[in-house]
Formats: sequence, structure tokens, C-alpha cells
Amino acid sequence: MQSVISYPDRGHWGDPKWRGNCSGRVYQDLFDQLQPKTFVDPMVGSGTSVEVAKEMGIQAWGLDLHSGFNAIADSILLAVGQQVDLCVSHPPYGSMIKYSGSVWGSEPHPGDLSHCSSNEEFHEKMQLVLLNQRDATKPQGFYGTIIGDYRKAGTYTSYQAEMIARMPSSELAAVIIKQQHNCVSDARSYAKLTLPRIQHEYILLWQKKSAPILMLLGAMAKEQYARLTGTWKSIVGLAMQRLGGKANLDQIYHEVSRAAPNKLAKNPNWKAKIRQVLNSTSLFSSSERGVWMLAA
Repeated sequence: MQSVISYPDRGHWGDPKWRGNCSGRVYQDLFDQLQPKTFVDPMVGSGTSVEVAKEMGIQAWGLDLHSGFNAIADSILLAVGQQVDLCVSHPPYGSMIKYSGSVWGSEPHPGDLSHCSSNEEFHEKMQLVLLNQRDATKPQGFYGTIIGDYRKAGTYTSYQAEMIARMPSSELAAVIIKQQHNCVSDARSYAKLTLPRIQHEYILLWQKKSAPILMLLGAMAKEQYARLTGTWKSIVGLAMQRLGGKANLDQIYHEVSRAAPNKLAKNPNWKAKIRQVLNSTSLFSSSERGVWMLAA
């Protein structure tokens, strides 16, 4: 299996009428590559993944919201009764396709990820789903998801980037890019299409380490805090760039206040934060008291 894949033929597995159905050849190659003995799909849809697994002699479980299993709220581990070698989900791509009340059922289901009220709600719930999958995976086993990007009303949302950012970086094992075929949007014409059509999706794989969940969550919290600190570094760095790469503190305060007023409104001690950033990173240096420059 390569890091870029394409399957024009979806194969005989599952129900081709199920919108968003993934090619069974994706799972076939995943199983060949990872050689799992046990597999679970917590969003099995029309059943493609489980059909492929069983055909290849892999013990497999298929769970889904339309059959009563909520991957946000219900434990995959408890539903299956054991940890597995591989746990892969194929969630909705945000609100691109509405499932409950349309593809299945007569009304929208509150646990349906395709009915989230915002991208932030989707990101938070998918993080819970992925942690749920991790919990159901054996140590050194793999968990992951198949997800695409989405452009709507001029806004591009990269769901895969958010998932990678929210999960432990030490466990990320592979990012595979898959070409999409037979999309509904392929037959549509867009009068003012200035950017490329989205014709790809991703398979994200993490390998579960032996770290306990509390230790893992602690590491994830540290990563998020590091990103927050990095944001302040970027703000101060941008201010320094605008000031020609060298400035005194008062000039830096003024430029940061112009560049990031919303950030400052949330932190009454923002001047102290700027001084901390200047003093705590090799990105900045000082050749004289109160005067700073970009180290480069």
C-alpha cells in the first residue's frame, strides 16, 4: 500500500446506493498491509468494511448509529467485549451529506455527526470518537479514520488537519491520500469556481502506545498548551516583522495591540506575556536594554 491511492472500481462489497460509501478495496489493502486478526468499524454504514474483513478471514464487528450504536456516547470496547487489532471509522464529512432523516430514518438523530451545528462541535465530537476507538484498540494496534475536506460558501474546512492536531502526535503512524471517484459534485457546474475541486480524502492511522489514558490526556494537554504559546510567539514575531525586525518594548506593545486586539482583550496581563515570550525563546534576542530583534 502506498501513501497515495486510487480505486476507480469500488468492488462488490456493501451497498453502492449508500451515499458516501467507501471502496472495499481501501479496506482490502489496509488489511493486507496491517494484517489484523480482529477489526471493528464503529460507523459501518452499509457494511462494506466488515464484508471485506470476513471475506479475508478477519474476525470483525460492525456498529452504527442507524442500528442503535452511538460512537460519541457508547463504548466501542464494551459493545465488542474485547480490544481489537484495528479500529477504523468512516464518519460523515461534516454536513456534506445528511444521514439520519435522509439516508436512513425518518428524523435527524441527535447523535448524528452530519447534523452538528458547527465545525467546532464536529471537531470536539470526533475527538471523542477517536479516543473511543483508541480505547477499543490493543496496545501496538492501529486506530484511524477515513475523512475528506469540505468547502462550503467559500470556506474550506480541513477535518483531517483538525483531527491530527487534537490527537497525540506520538501515535500518528500514517497519512494516506485517496483519490475520490464518482462524486455528486463531479456532475455539477460552478460558474465562479476559481479554486480546484476537492477530489481527495484521507486515511489517518494512529498506533496505540501503552501509555495509560490519563497520561495520554496529560500529554495532549501539554501539546495544546504548546500550540497556544506558539500563537503568542507568532503574534510577537509578526509585530517585529512589521517593525523592521528591531524595536523597543513600547513599539512592540503598540504593534501587537494593533495586530491582535481580540487576543489582548482576553488577557489583561498581555504586556507581561509579551515580555515572557521575548525572554523565553531563541526566536528573539536583545542587544541593548529594552530593545529587541528577531534573532535571524
